[in-house]
Amino acid sequence: MATDPAELIHRAQAWLAEDPDPETRDELSKLIEAEDTDELATRFAGTLQFGTAGLRGELGAGPMRMNRSVVIRAAAGLAAYLKAQGDGSGLVVIGYDARHKSADFARDTAAVMVGAGLRAAVLPRPLPTPVLAFAIRHLGAVAGVEVTASHNPPRDNGYKVYLGDGSQIVPPADGEIAAEIAAVRSLADVPRPESGWETLDETVLDAYLARTDAVLTPGSPRDTKVVYTPMHGVGRDALVAAFARAGFPAPTVVAEQAEPDPDFPTVAFPNPEEPGAMDLAFATARDRGAAGVDIVIANDPDADRCAVAVPAPGTPDGWRMLRGDEVGALLAAHLVSKRASGTFATTIVSSQLMSRIAAAASLPYEETLTGFKWLARVDGLRYAFEEALGYCVDPEGVRDKDGITAALLITELAAELKQSGRTLTDLLDDLALEFGLHATDQLSVRVEDLSLIADAMHRLRAQPPTALAGLSVTRADDLNRGTETLPPTDGLRYYLSGSPEAGIEAARVVVRPSGTEPKLKCYLEVVVPVASAEALPEARTKADTTLASIKADLSEAAGI
Repeated sequence: MATDPAELIHRAQAWLAEDPDPETRDELSKLIEAEDTDELATRFAGTLQFGTAGLRGELGAGPMRMNRSVVIRAAAGLAAYLKAQGDGSGLVVIGYDARHKSADFARDTAAVMVGAGLRAAVLPRPLPTPVLAFAIRHLGAVAGVEVTASHNPPRDNGYKVYLGDGSQIVPPADGEIAAEIAAVRSLADVPRPESGWETLDETVLDAYLARTDAVLTPGSPRDTKVVYTPMHGVGRDALVAAFARAGFPAPTVVAEQAEPDPDFPTVAFPNPEEPGAMDLAFATARDRGAAGVDIVIANDPDADRCAVAVPAPGTPDGWRMLRGDEVGALLAAHLVSKRASGTFATTIVSSQLMSRIAAAASLPYEETLTGFKWLARVDGLRYAFEEALGYCVDPEGVRDKDGITAALLITELAAELKQSGRTLTDLLDDLALEFGLHATDQLSVRVEDLSLIADAMHRLRAQPPTALAGLSVTRADDLNRGTETLPPTDGLRYYLSGSPEAGIEAARVVVRPSGTEPKLKCYLEVVVPVASAEALPEARTKADTTLASIKADLSEAAGI
């Protein structure tokens, strides 16, 4: 890291000389003129690191920000990697969302690919990430790039890379691409023609939408009434079209959040999981009044995630957001009822309920590290989910999470239950009675200083807790060492003993730094046996009390 003011100014001037974007050139010029060495030191502290999430960061000038210079280098590195793999004349498909600079980053990527001798095709307009994941396999591409920061704040953007199998990159490909990026010495060495790539037409979206029908059972009920929000993202057109094709009633779209808007003006964070993000959707559902609404559905801004809320009479909003673990279990049970075959998979931070659902149906089950880059690679995969609202219900079509097809499938399930006078909540109760109440919660701490996360992980490794909420830690796994089935990752996993006196069967905690946001995330699960439907309220109270106690003890142990 350069700390000498003169060296910082020199590095900034060298970067400025290459920067092809008038906006970031102006931004950097002003920092140089003002001799703002504190800000320049932040911008030039290193380079934005390319990893298994690709790139993601705040927009702005300099190598530690997302900008056209960084994207051109990333594209050149990817092109060099593909050529080294023998795919130097292959097709690269490029998609993008509606965030600031996304279209520019997509265009730059296409130019770099063509300049390197590859073929490039850009999706016709901002579209959901699952459309890009589908297009890679549909068009026989050797790789794909999606320009998106998913549900990050408005100031961020990102760059997600897929290979020809339609799955996101994993090691060692990420490291090899990163090495090629580092080898790019000057942007002048990267040919960027003004044309030569293809802009795809709507037929690629039509092919994706035609595939969405595959997740539904022909002749199944379709009368679910839905309120839907795309959360200022790109999901609306695809979801509404998919619902129309399937024969569902047109969803009521939340008007204030219907149009793509990179500033996300109605939400603090454009993530359905964040407090307040669903307020407008719930208000729209309440406004429907006598017309009735069965469920509320939300996509995140690039529509690869799907959130579901159910009526909750007596609560302030009148609605309750289902946890990703709950939706994951509901979809698993629905697929079992459809006699689905193949492997069911989830991640080590998601609820273990699906392992019991799969076992009861005699279906293979696997757990992977966090992220669909791992889930998509499970052999014989039929269904995968992760607690962060990600669901893959058609792996032959999209080997990634897909918020559009997941919305279709949960809406079909709601319709089937409605036909017999039941609800999603009733089915969750059934699963609790059959397999035990699997209650989950999360302790998530957002930080400005990333060293706080490293300090918390160090503290837990140096002084691991021996008990949480009065439950003994019976096994502690440092996931840095890997396991027989998992590659190494920065994480800790604790298995807790049950307590017959407290009515707790078992509990589990997983702690890990987020891969995409400045957060430390702790995933908690408690299993409570349930003898009868009448015992469910007491079981939920026990679970909530125990989860709160685990959260408090874990927070103290981690010093957060």
